[in-house]
Amino acid sequence: MSKSRHLIFVLALLAAIGPAAAGTPRSVFVMAKALDDLVSLDPAEVFEFSGAEVIANLYQRLFRGNVDDPGSPIGEVVESWQVSDDGRTFTFTVRDGLRFPGGRPIEAADAVFSLRRVVVLNKAPSFILTQLGLTAETVESQIQGLDARRFQLSLDRAYAPSLVLNVLSAGIASVVDRQAVAGPDWLRSHAAGSGPFTLKRWEPGEYLLLDANPDYAGGKAVLKRVVLRDIREPSTQRLLLETGDIDAARNLGPDQIAALAGDDEIRVLTVPRARLLYMALNQRHPQLGRPEVRLALRQLIDYEAIAATLLAGRASAHQAFLPRGFFAALEERPFAYRPDQASAILAEAGLADGFSVAMDVRSDPVMMLVAQAIQASMAEAGVAIEILPGTGKQVLTRYRARRHDIFIGQWGPDYLDPHTNASTFARNPDNGDDARERTLAWRNGWEIPELTALAEQAVLERDTGRRAEIYGELQRRVQADSPFIVLFQENELIALAAGVQGFAAGLTSDQTLYHGIRK
Repeated sequence: MSKSRHLIFVLALLAAIGPAAAGTPRSVFVMAKALDDLVSLDPAEVFEFSGAEVIANLYQRLFRGNVDDPGSPIGEVVESWQVSDDGRTFTFTVRDGLRFPGGRPIEAADAVFSLRRVVVLNKAPSFILTQLGLTAETVESQIQGLDARRFQLSLDRAYAPSLVLNVLSAGIASVVDRQAVAGPDWLRSHAAGSGPFTLKRWEPGEYLLLDANPDYAGGKAVLKRVVLRDIREPSTQRLLLETGDIDAARNLGPDQIAALAGDDEIRVLTVPRARLLYMALNQRHPQLGRPEVRLALRQLIDYEAIAATLLAGRASAHQAFLPRGFFAALEERPFAYRPDQASAILAEAGLADGFSVAMDVRSDPVMMLVAQAIQASMAEAGVAIEILPGTGKQVLTRYRARRHDIFIGQWGPDYLDPHTNASTFARNPDNGDDARERTLAWRNGWEIPELTALAEQAVLERDTGRRAEIYGELQRRVQADSPFIVLFQENELIALAAGVQGFAAGLTSDQTLYHGIRK
């Protein structure tokens, strides 16, 4: 950070909290985190890890995911609900006593406005909601307010109730103050939620300031302010933590974590995540669209060596699209590093001399190391990879526009139901460039009518055993031959100053909550 940018940050940090003693102020929590994937704060648009974490602290949702019992989400803005006999109509009652900053009560009309807005704007995560049969043309009749506290959601089919409630625990179900929103793009850089914090200031590429919300129904936060500093270099994060300039570091690599092992003033929190590291192969590429090439590439990755060295403590090998800990997740890992077999497969396919391909990767130090390791191992069979590093925003923009060859990145579930990942890895209802549902399968141009039908069958299946069988079949088929090579399931290593307590983190990014932090 330049001297001028550092001065701006310090002035913003100290504003309204008075002079500070050595280290960070007691009422302020300062965290270093790579925020290059933070492209929007709009719940209708957020589809990245950093954004999901931030809006979870700015907004309350209709429901919250239940890690202990994923089939039973917990009502947050919703107090109670009923399902019609035909399973297609849900009636919700808004919890009494919830207020937006300034004191205005949350009403059913705010929930209706928020859900309709997601469908009409049709941003990247909108498919989470529209998969329930909602469209821009019909949403006004499908989501209706009944009175000040009750609203109704009408669906096109009788989906498994646990799926519907889990969908309403995703970020797109954040309740927005309908009276505060000033235009369709306003929420990209502003906030209008009722969560434990309010947005004070966001300087992209520098920092994000969140202030405690005195009107939060969950009680007053211990902290006055949370500061997220956009610092992407792990060694810089480590130095700032050791000097007391930050209270937490979120992106330390194995070397930095090992170096902190003997420091009594710092502790490392290991958090199992449902986040997957995977490769995606654009099926429009002349070679990547061939099944024999896809099979060869699966055997040109040294999964175990990368996990044991470059990702030590941060991840373990995993090869199914449902993460460990999810209902029906597969544990099998059928692929290993077999360069001789891969070379033979490519030779039989007429590619004895290999081929060249580009790989988009976020310029995070750990991600770059993984990409370089894969680049080296694939070169053993003549597959020449050109690594194209970029910010999270740059890389995701290319990927979402289907302009990549190979993408390597992370994926985390949006809610605690197996359909959250099946719906995007194994569904592509329309492969056209103007498709309404732009799933991961769509991004990679993978036309799969049979798998799409099977995934649709799973969401209507109410027998738990049969539902598990369907998700098992979907995972095995995607694992065996698809554009997706699932590599690892991640842990997050969070380095904290010794006095920090109450840092809450769970399987998904939106379970990282700041409200209980104290120093």
